[in-house]
Amino acid sequence: MRQNTRKAASTILLSMLFAAHGDSGSASGSNEPTATPIKHLVVIYGENQSFDHYFGTYPHALNPKGEPIFRASPLTPEVNGFTYALLHINPNLNPANGKGAGNPFRLDRSQALTSDQNHDYGPEQQAFDKGKMDLFPEYTGTAGTGGTGQFETTGLVLGYYDGNTVTALWNYAQHFALNDNSFGSQFGPSTVGALNLASGQTNGANYYDPTGKKIGADNDAVVDDGQGGLTVIGDPDPYLDACATTTGDTAEKLGQNIGDLLNKKGVTWGWFQGGFNLSLKNSNGTTGCSRSSTSAVLNNVLQKDYVPHHEPFQYYPSTRNPKHTNPSSVAAVGTSHDGGANHQYDLDYFSAALDANNLPAVSFLKARKYQNAHPANSDPLDEQTFLVTVINALQESNYWESTAVILAYDDSDGWYDHVQHVIKPSTSAEDFFLGPNECGPLNSHEKLTPGTPPSNALPGINGKPVNGRCGYGPRLPLLVISPYANHNFVDHTLTDQSSIIKFIEDNWLNGERIGQGSYDAIAGSLENMFDFHQKPTTKLILDPNTGNPVN
Repeated sequence: MRQNTRKAASTILLSMLFAAHGDSGSASGSNEPTATPIKHLVVIYGENQSFDHYFGTYPHALNPKGEPIFRASPLTPEVNGFTYALLHINPNLNPANGKGAGNPFRLDRSQALTSDQNHDYGPEQQAFDKGKMDLFPEYTGTAGTGGTGQFETTGLVLGYYDGNTVTALWNYAQHFALNDNSFGSQFGPSTVGALNLASGQTNGANYYDPTGKKIGADNDAVVDDGQGGLTVIGDPDPYLDACATTTGDTAEKLGQNIGDLLNKKGVTWGWFQGGFNLSLKNSNGTTGCSRSSTSAVLNNVLQKDYVPHHEPFQYYPSTRNPKHTNPSSVAAVGTSHDGGANHQYDLDYFSAALDANNLPAVSFLKARKYQNAHPANSDPLDEQTFLVTVINALQESNYWESTAVILAYDDSDGWYDHVQHVIKPSTSAEDFFLGPNECGPLNSHEKLTPGTPPSNALPGINGKPVNGRCGYGPRLPLLVISPYANHNFVDHTLTDQSSIIKFIEDNWLNGERIGQGSYDAIAGSLENMFDFHQKPTTKLILDPNTGNPVN
């Protein structure tokens, strides 16, 4: 069995070995030089799942009658998941959790639709309880409805799925590479995770009231950074987005993002999100910002397709497309002459570009709301349909031999995960990891001064320590699906959301970094999840309904 610690060749060596890959102009290649054989990267950014919630018992599934069967290959490596003690003597039996006190429990496939858990910046820290990881029901748990027992209490937050529900994801992990040591770059909800994917930085924001007047911190969406600026910790809609709230406050993000770096190098790229095209009408008659979809799993309750605060590049003046302008043509998708779309597109344009053999080098995908996995608005089964449909199409395209798909998530939704890693300090009014106003250990010579950033806090866009960047946050799923992904491999390398940026920078941008305090400067590498010397891994075509391989 391949050892998990085995490393692929370094980026520098790969640049020498695979320089010829930059000369191909075919459908399966690209004119943009790369350090590896990967010419096309597709990042599918899902919503609100912790690692233990999806992979806590991997690779062992219960396999009850009537559900898709999952049986692991004999040589499947174990993950840092649930031990006997975590399943039967869990710290969350803590009486402080009240009726929600309990052990992790299996959610059946019939329980795919759950309530949304609390995943705010402060409560997530409180759930960690100074690293004891024992107050999740108290601070992030939300009771479910329509179930029995623990499902109907805040102890629902301890629920997990196995390979009979998240079947496709477990099969992808069997065939390709899974990381069990990847974290949200910091605590907080979707916008925080989205900004960290785009720039590795949540500091440096402007905040506006509904009239467009610039305002200060509200300690909900943004906090004072202690240096005269603001840091995003919540879910404000992007300023000027045509679909943004008209009654609430909005934000914009200063500084540069990975799209800016790709533009400077002339590398094609795009963010593709369901519902972005406001000129279309769905079959149910909904259109514009109200385009909506649903499924049987959601009990046919309509969900708006487009979620503004899930679109990170809309926050930056340099990359936003506030009026949702469509590209001038499919041929222009991903380019700098896309007719004013500014690299922001509807998900339909990804499919069109793929069919037209015009796939950008770097593509970010966000599903329509009902398929993005966010609890209460979506579910693992509708997510599976989306994932499998996209990945099957990529495998059957001319691009597959040079493609890597990264499956990652923007936040944990507050779901229980038992692993905590290094915590970077912050002293904002919303920090609670070690107590009120305090996240992470201060330097030994410093005293807690609420609102004053510790000298060892992460830097803001101006290079000075700032508040509001408490992290790492919860552990999240991360998979790489590619002909060059290590087969049936579990990587233990410490990574975070900005590790995806780092891969893009190393592969297309000669290792250039965003700067301005971006997490990419210290992010772990995805390198170990690949083997560019192996015989390419075979395709894995799955059934979108069962998640199991198609015979």
